[in-house]
Amino acid sequence: MSEHPFLDQSGTKLIERVRHAIRRKHYSIRTEESYTNWIRRFIFFCRTPAGEYRHPKEIGMSEINAFLTHLAVRDNVAASTQNQALSALLFLYKHVLQLNLEGNLDTVLARKSQHVPTVLTPKEAQRVIDLIPVSHRLIAKLFYGSGLRLMEGIRLRVKDIDFGYQQIIVRDGKGAKDRFTVLPASLVEPLHRQLAAVRKIHQQDHSKGLGAVYMPYALDRKYPNASREWIWQYVFPATKISTDPRSGHRRRHHIHESSVQKAVRKAVQKAGIPKRITPHTFRHSFATHLLEAGYDIRTVQELLGHKDVRTTMIYTHVLNRGGLAVRSPLDDEIRRFREVVGEKQYKAEP
Repeated sequence: MSEHPFLDQSGTKLIERVRHAIRRKHYSIRTEESYTNWIRRFIFFCRTPAGEYRHPKEIGMSEINAFLTHLAVRDNVAASTQNQALSALLFLYKHVLQLNLEGNLDTVLARKSQHVPTVLTPKEAQRVIDLIPVSHRLIAKLFYGSGLRLMEGIRLRVKDIDFGYQQIIVRDGKGAKDRFTVLPASLVEPLHRQLAAVRKIHQQDHSKGLGAVYMPYALDRKYPNASREWIWQYVFPATKISTDPRSGHRRRHHIHESSVQKAVRKAVQKAGIPKRITPHTFRHSFATHLLEAGYDIRTVQELLGHKDVRTTMIYTHVLNRGGLAVRSPLDDEIRRFREVVGEKQYKAEP
């Protein structure tokens, strides 16, 4: 759907006003694209029978309820997707239109799924990592060795790796929180080599009048030259210079998350492991294997950056206690049969 104008007194389109409000609050570009997409879909959904668009000011809670119910019943979207659509609409009314919605949210809500995380065994994790191309293998090792989320690994900057204390500083993680996590000793040398290669790329960009990277929270205005400094460069830079969709500046960004996802997916296919594995699976495996090794759950909680320890508790489901620590009656029966007939006769049984 094309953007319907809905100009305000200054001649600014509604969608542009949404973008401006999002940027004032320093939301990510992914949130910006997601919110504007949902608002477009909502406006399209609320057209009149004659196909005419209605301004959101003319639309109330009943239309929002109808839209969310449509997503749940007709489109069968996941609960998280429906919640994201609701967040986008609430943002529109509260922060852009400055309107208080009257009425209750009375819609068919998608039921939130209760999934246990997929976890790889240490051998499976190493097998997949070994099959990932060299260009993406190091970042996959950081997912597993440091418990990083996909975007946390991709957005790592030179200053975030502390070799002296052997730790990684995760900046502005989920929930806008910073945290420390472990830097695996086995990755110290590979990271030094990676940074040496990145420094050469940075120097080449500098010689061409480039070398700047994206700076968060308008730091580029406060410190105009900081974006060209070495410490701000991405540990995993993109192979090409690109144009920033917000500012229009040409610079080298970090690698795209889709390239990492594709590399992991192909490695999993080669490994032939019958599990649904994504880059986030390495983070699940990191947490589970630490708990399995006897580390305190509060320590693992801090490394993962979980606000509530109950979130971390989900990883206890595979701690050497498959099936909730229940011994199958079939196993007990086989054990007793072995004791009665002897090992040799048991192996001879069909």
